[in-house]
Amino acid sequence: MTQPLHPLKPGRRRFLGQGGRWLVTGVLMPLAQPALASLPGARSLSLDHTHTSERLALVYALGEQFVPQALSSLNHFLRDHYSGEAGLMDPHLFHLLHQIRQELRVQQPFQVISGYRSPATNNTLRTTRGGGVAKHSLHMDGKAIDVRLPGVPLADLRDAALALGMGGVGFYPREQFVHVDTGPVRRW
Repeated sequence: MTQPLHPLKPGRRRFLGQGGRWLVTGVLMPLAQPALASLPGARSLSLDHTHTSERLALVYALGEQFVPQALSSLNHFLRDHYSGEAGLMDPHLFHLLHQIRQELRVQQPFQVISGYRSPATNNTLRTTRGGGVAKHSLHMDGKAIDVRLPGVPLADLRDAALALGMGGVGFYPREQFVHVDTGPVRRW
């Protein structure tokens, strides 16, 4: 089933109602990503993973509805790159990334440093990296991602995420990434 991003807006109810039926019945599922991208309200992401060298570009939502196959692809792509374990990513994290790209008016892919992190990996990093890894990291809940955008100053990426006020934002200039999450609004 699809998951809503926000309450439906009256002008989109007819399209989304039909679109939701198409998704559930599988009519849209066989469509290639370019076909999905041409539909009204398509929300897309492009990601390059710095540790696995994988690339992914897809439509993750149509209007207010998430695309289930895209969520599965994103869960796999953002797996723990140390253990290979995939977690369930919070779909609203993808909306946050989409909004950041819109805020910055850029199209280039995010470079992903870290997505999902298993509890075992999180504990190992916490005890071997001399700090900087939270004991109860939102990465373990699939609610956090560490990213950068090539060609965009790191401070601009941080500021765009902060301006949205949609979750936590951590700034790591030495390591060259910004942490964003769908937890409480905070900054560090």
